[in-house]
Order: sequence, then C-alpha cells, then structure tokens
Amino acid sequence: MQLTRINHVDDRSAADHPWSAGNADQISVASGFASGSDARTCAIHGALERYRPGWQADATLQCRMAKSLIDWLEFIERQHPKSIEMGLDRVSDVAQRMGLKRPAKRVITVGGTNGKGSTVAFVEAIARAQGLRVGAYTSPHLLRYNERVRIDGNDAEDAALVAGFEAVEAARGETLLTYFEYGSLCALWLFERANLDLVVLEVGLGGRLDAVNLVDADAAIITTVGLDHQDWLGDDVESIGHEKAGIARAFKPLVLGDIDPPASVLRHAYAIGAPAWRFGSDFFAEPVDAAHWRWREVGYAVDLPLPMGGQAAPVQLRNAACAIAALRALRLRLEIGALERGVAQAQVAGRLQRFERDGVEVWVDVAHNPQAAQALAEWLRAQPCKRTLAVFGALSDKDAAGVVDALAASGVDAWYLAGLRDAGVRGMEVDALADRLRATPAAAGRRFPEVASALAAALAEAAPGDRLLVFGSFHVAAVALRLLDVAG
Repeated sequence: MQLTRINHVDDRSAADHPWSAGNADQISVASGFASGSDARTCAIHGALERYRPGWQADATLQCRMAKSLIDWLEFIERQHPKSIEMGLDRVSDVAQRMGLKRPAKRVITVGGTNGKGSTVAFVEAIARAQGLRVGAYTSPHLLRYNERVRIDGNDAEDAALVAGFEAVEAARGETLLTYFEYGSLCALWLFERANLDLVVLEVGLGGRLDAVNLVDADAAIITTVGLDHQDWLGDDVESIGHEKAGIARAFKPLVLGDIDPPASVLRHAYAIGAPAWRFGSDFFAEPVDAAHWRWREVGYAVDLPLPMGGQAAPVQLRNAACAIAALRALRLRLEIGALERGVAQAQVAGRLQRFERDGVEVWVDVAHNPQAAQALAEWLRAQPCKRTLAVFGALSDKDAAGVVDALAASGVDAWYLAGLRDAGVRGMEVDALADRLRATPAAAGRRFPEVASALAAALAEAAPGDRLLVFGSFHVAAVALRLLDVAG
C-alpha cells in the first residue's frame, strides 16, 4: 500500500481548517463517550486563540467537552491491544481523513537513541530567540501529558488537547490507533492551526515506521545510534541505524551526532541524496573556557555560553551543536544573540536536573540504556565529590546490568535499588531487578519496593558534601521530581 505523507504542499486556506470562522462545523463527541446535554461555548476557543493570533471563532460555535483530558488519555490507552504497533498505514489513513497538511512552514524531525529531547529543546529555544513561532512535540512526558505538545513556548492546554483528540476520533472510524499515534495526530492537528514558522518533531521509537515520520522533514537529526529497543529495531547498531535513517528525506540535510555513525545510516543518506552533516567532520563543538564553548564549521565559528548554566553533561554540547547545524542547514537567519540566548535558556526536565537537600546535591536523570549511562559516567568523573549514592530503577525491557556496568568506573559508593511495580506492565519488582544485577557492582545494594522509599532512605543516609544520583527510567525521574518539588 502506498502511504499518504504530509508533504510540502502548504495550502492553508480557511476551508481546510474546521476551527476557522468560515468552517464552523462542530466536532462531534467521540464514539465511546456519552454525549451529555451540556454543549456549551468551549474553553477551546480561548486556547486556540492564544495558539493562533487573530483566530476568531463564530459566536455560535459550540463544542462538546464530553470528557476531561484525563478521561481522553484513559480512553486512548484502551483503544489498541498493543502499546506499540510499528507501521504507518493506519496512522496515515487517519491523517488523510483528518485532512492534515503541513504543520508549519518548516519541519525538523529529531531521532536517535539518546539526546532527542535535549536537542529538540535547543532547536526550540534558539528558533524562538530568533523570533520564530515554534511548535515542539516530544515524548514521553514526565509530570503532565501537556508537556508533549508545546506551542510558542507554552505547554498545550487541556482544552486544546481535548479538541485535538476529538478531531482524531471523529476521523478514526474503525481504525485502531496506539496511544502514541493518537497523540501524534492530535499534535499535528494543533500545530496546523497555530500559524507556526517551525515545528520540531521527536521520534517516539526508531524512525522509519514511527508516526511522526508521516511528515516530510526539511531537515532531520539523528543524535546517536546505540542499543535500545532491540525487540523492535534489531539486535545491532547497523539494524537500528537503518530504522533511524528512515526519517531522512531525499536531497534534504541529515545532521548526524555520532562521530562514527553506522554504515547503514550513511548508506541510506547516500542512496537518497540526503547531504549528511557529521559532528566531528562538518561541524564541531569545542570547549573554550569554564563558561564558554565554540560551535565551528568551515568558514564560520561562534563562541557561546555553556548550556544549562554550565551544569550540563558534556554530551549536551553535541546536542546543542546538532541543533545549530540543523537550523543553519535550513538557511534560517540566526543572529549571534539568538544563538547565545537559545543555548543558555534551553531547559529540559530530568536531564541532570539539580536539587539540594541539607548540603546534599541531588541529580535526577532519565538515563535508561548503556549509551546514556556512559555519558552520565563521563559527567560523574568530571565532577568529583565526597561520595556518590545512586537510586536506580529500571523497566523490564531495559538492559539494567549494562546500565550499571557503564557507571561502575565512575565510583558509585552505595546503591539503592527501587522497584517499579506501579509503572505498568513493563515495571519490574525490586527482587527481579536485583537478580539481574547480581554480577554487577549494584548487587549488594539495598532493596526498596518503590522509588519514594529508596529516595527517602538515600537522603536520610547522605551527608553534606555527598552527591545523590536518581536515574534509570523516565518513571524513576518523574517520581523523584514530584517528591523533590513538593519538598521544596
């Protein structure tokens, strides 16, 4: 079957927008929900007005918010028997029925094993500092689903997401969609209505068959290629690289964050005529002093502040460098001031996010595979301290032993193992985790049924001058962020 892609046609007439004043049909209540009797002028009007300046709803337009965002998320989670179903046929069919067109004037798609979320944040921050209206779609979220869809620097409001899910459901018919596919179509629907200059799309899994690959990107970034999700992508980096390279488009720039990318990636780029911009060959990130680094390519260089207040891991220089390379590949006007502000202001939760409790530095990170753990270990070695304590939990489909082994040389002094029994079907009880780690330095770690008790114990035993690292999955990071934020 030939897939229908969202290509470079950019016909943005009012007739193509069901929320425009000239096309004020109601979005029907989603099948499977009671319609209720309280149809009313909807808060979505205000939300969409903020996303698309100048948008005016007809005074008589009403929409039915039959369910809240939480209700919708529970609904879409139940609609497909599998949490992951690779392939573009189903989501492409629904996108066509929704009439989706280009989500913005320009699109950058970001794939890779690690660093995707940070790279999206750098692209978004730099482009916004240049004065562009930017949409960003990322996953998974940490604290609220709204984090996944950002429009002009703001998380999408509940009402707007509800409207998007209703639009997807109205077009879905009998087609089964996964949770991620629902979310991706909702995001694209919102972006199309927001009058954006640039949209940045983060791949959910792999690339070639991921829902965001419906959109033909003007530039693509592959941050890194490492071992993760082997059940879906293949058992070696060449197979995984082939899947990730699928986000590249013919004759459109492909930015590569690996110094030595897999041959499968380079082979695919060559086959489709996509010019490859390689980190360490075509552009560079070089430390300058304690507060600055240099982005450089042939014939151009600029000194910039270190990302994230200078507390970021060294790998963030590569992520920032890839973001700048992609924006320059689009021939966008980028003032030095925009580069400086964007790099300095980019923030992404759960990536070496720092807290302090009674003289103890607490660092929360989502690292969940060996490649990410190696980057974390590099940062730990560069930041000596009195003692390092680690709270660690992992999902059942992750290489927990590989993650711990990657950190072994960085000098973790005490391990606190946390069960993730509340993380759904992929969650792993602490005894199962300890069994996987029996041949690693964490084998003697104390065991706790959940992250909260492990974190409390580690904080109670830490002394001023110690460092506490909380990591292993997005779930671990989310629990830690909630607890640490509440504690102030």
